[in-house]
Amino acid sequence: MKIAFLAALLLGIGSAAGAQEAPPAREASAPLTLRKCLEIGLEQNYDVRIVRNEERVSDNNATAGNAGMLPTVDLSAGYTGTLDNDRTVTPRNGDATTETGVYDQTANVGLAVNWTLFDGLRIRTNYKRLKEMQQMGALKTRITIEDFMASLTAEYYNYIQQTLRLENFRYAVSLSRERLRITEARVQVGNFSRLDLLQARVDFNADSSKYMSQHELVTASRIRINELLANENLDERFSIPDSVIRVNATLDWNDLLAKTLSANASLLMAEHDSSLAELDLKTVLARNYPYVNLTTGYGYTYNRYGTGGNLSRGTLGLNAGVKVGFTIFDGNRRREQRNARIGVENAQLTQQRLEQSLRADLSNFWQAYRNNLEVILLEEENLIAAKENYEIAMERYLLGDLPGIEMREAQKSLLDAEERILTAQYNTKLCEISLQQISGNVMVYLE
Repeated sequence: MKIAFLAALLLGIGSAAGAQEAPPAREASAPLTLRKCLEIGLEQNYDVRIVRNEERVSDNNATAGNAGMLPTVDLSAGYTGTLDNDRTVTPRNGDATTETGVYDQTANVGLAVNWTLFDGLRIRTNYKRLKEMQQMGALKTRITIEDFMASLTAEYYNYIQQTLRLENFRYAVSLSRERLRITEARVQVGNFSRLDLLQARVDFNADSSKYMSQHELVTASRIRINELLANENLDERFSIPDSVIRVNATLDWNDLLAKTLSANASLLMAEHDSSLAELDLKTVLARNYPYVNLTTGYGYTYNRYGTGGNLSRGTLGLNAGVKVGFTIFDGNRRREQRNARIGVENAQLTQQRLEQSLRADLSNFWQAYRNNLEVILLEEENLIAAKENYEIAMERYLLGDLPGIEMREAQKSLLDAEERILTAQYNTKLCEISLQQISGNVMVYLE
């Protein structure tokens, strides 16, 4: 009775494990394809939204006014009052005159315009710098989007991988359950020993444990996808129509290399860094030239006097002036010029180092990509052989010609073959995604 109860309990555990993969409480209204995931993520992902806002800031900053190319116009008004005691002594006879409580007033209103006409091309350089920053803002957005798309695509296929692995573990549980059933029946008729039954039960329990643990990995992947999609409910369930990991086996090395050198966003960003370093040098060199400032204004001034022959005076008019200057010596110019030239050299070296690093990464991923394609072909052959081996082993096991340990080994070989081909497919897909990202072609997953 105790053995029967344990067997029923173990079978119940397997049934409960299978029940965990029952249809979820709330399915998505439509299958969530990779393209749909990417479209939703590009609209909702927090990192993408933040970097797009930052790009808007760089766009707003790239103006002639922010560079200092436009004049400044100030409208001002003021009032001043002074209360004095005056004592005046005439120079001829020394007579002194004293007046107390003399209250003088001045009121003015005016419009002033200041404009830097020339400052050694520094303003024009600043405008070019802002334009460079604008383009770098767009590139930063592109880099963030490409990183997001690569991460989401990889996680999408990881979810497929974990789901397929869960199916494999479920299949393993069903095989172990069938073996346990056969063993129990054989023990009752005396063909198998109690040791065979205990071993079959241990294997069934082990497979059931793996199956239940795999649920955690599937759930973790689902939560990660919801996080990337910025869903409020991180545990939201969805259905994915893809049931296999489809690998693009048509990538071409020469095409990838050419696109990497011409379209990689990080490499383009490094080119803009070099341009900024050259603009920094031009900014320092601008101090070798004179500057010309124009000032002009139009205003009205009213004065009211507390004493004297005139009670008040009002003036209305236009004023203008030009200021030309030249900084002869400031003690830092040569040092800053030398440092700016070093900055240009370092920016160029950084760009060259990045290009070399990208070439190395591309070569490594390409080698792994090609090797994994070969592994997939090899594992497909192994899977066919493992399935045939298992079918033969099951027939012998049913006839009583094969021990339980060898039957388990045939089952393990089949499951290992399925696991290896699944891993090879996923690894190949990761290499493919990395190659597309490095070459600046990751947007292909939106097609």
